Amino acid sequence: MNPQPPQPAPPAVGALLTLVQLERRAREAANAEALGFVMVNETLSLVPYRQAVYWSNAGLGHVAAVSGLPQTDPNAPYLQWLAPLCRALQKQHSTPAPLDATSAPGDLGEDWADWLPAQALWLPLTDRAGQIEGGLLFARDTPFSEHEQAVLLELTHAYGHALAAFRPGASPLQKLKRALRPGKLQKRILIGLAVACLVPVRLTVLAPAEVAPREPFLVRAPLDGVIERIFVAPSQPVAAGAPLFSLDTTTLQSRRAVAQRAYDTALEEYRQSAQLAVTEDDGRLKMAQSRGELDQRALELEYTAEQLDRVQVKAERAGVAVFGDVTDWQGKAVAIGEKVMLLADPAKVELLAQMPVAEQIRLKVGDTITLYPNASPTESYAARIVSVAYAAAETDEGVLAYRVRAQFLDGEHPRLGLRGTARLPGGWVPFVYYALRRPFTLARQWLGW
Repeated sequence: MNPQPPQPAPPAVGALLTLVQLERRAREAANAEALGFVMVNETLSLVPYRQAVYWSNAGLGHVAAVSGLPQTDPNAPYLQWLAPLCRALQKQHSTPAPLDATSAPGDLGEDWADWLPAQALWLPLTDRAGQIEGGLLFARDTPFSEHEQAVLLELTHAYGHALAAFRPGASPLQKLKRALRPGKLQKRILIGLAVACLVPVRLTVLAPAEVAPREPFLVRAPLDGVIERIFVAPSQPVAAGAPLFSLDTTTLQSRRAVAQRAYDTALEEYRQSAQLAVTEDDGRLKMAQSRGELDQRALELEYTAEQLDRVQVKAERAGVAVFGDVTDWQGKAVAIGEKVMLLADPAKVELLAQMPVAEQIRLKVGDTITLYPNASPTESYAARIVSVAYAAAETDEGVLAYRVRAQFLDGEHPRLGLRGTARLPGGWVPFVYYALRRPFTLARQWLGW
């Protein structure tokens, strides 16, 4: 049997194969310029036309490719006329639209016959999200049939998908604009954000805090001198009458020796004047003077002895010694009345918080604050505010802050000297004020509102 010659493919099958081939060519395009060449030139194998124009939406919009031209010149009269036409078509038509001179936007139809055939078809190019990437304009002398429009619509869908692959990544501003584009989801999100901004929240401030003694006994230096020895360690319990520290006695011992010699001399002079007073009248007057001198020297000696007795400071009541390191005080010169340490009762403690001036909020006596110790992240202690300082003072870290004193609630007895962070409560404010309070404050400082 002789082999049968191959039968020609039906026209519908041939058109389908051409469509598939064009879609593949679009996917294999190396860049946007190559894809534009395929769209305006090779589409002719599927649908006949005389002219084709590819309008790109990149930047301000421009004619990116024209059929029959290897490259476009934006200053050419033809492109000068096409640019406003394509820009107007993109704004007016989001779906395929047949055109002629009478339906051209604006007054562009007056010069239609000079640049394009009688009939044209505008096809927008969109990506998967529906965003317009540009458009294709096909023109010829006869109108485009419905079948041809349907085929071109399917083809431009593939062109738009391929074109989106060459689009640069959207900037954060473009992403925000796209997210805020009117729609049901965006409206719901905006309404939810507006409601969230108005939700009342408690205005709070975090401030450094420590557990301080309440009603402590202040131990001061009794004399001007140098601390010779510290008998207790920091945080050591001491009993009433126990020695705390002592001052150097070298200077006082010298003063006492001088006072003792002066007293002995005055006593000897008094004895001599007393003997003369028995036989001479002048001796009686001299005896009275010697008696006064002796009394003065005796007082000086007694005062020096009392000072020697006071060089060792003892605890007047039981408590815990609160002060810095021992080496910080040994050998340090102190003045009379200078604070050396505190005697505190471990059962009587309070919370001392330092609210920075930059974070100042309105606090009320009786409000409850919470201490979060640094050493115990799982524990917290509640305290009630008893006083807020009127004026700010400089802390040890060099920060101006208001002192806030609070008394721990019943059953709360944290360790003396415990440090942490205190959460200070203020009034109720909208969430938007809570979130933007610090930025607004900085803006006012910089702009001088």
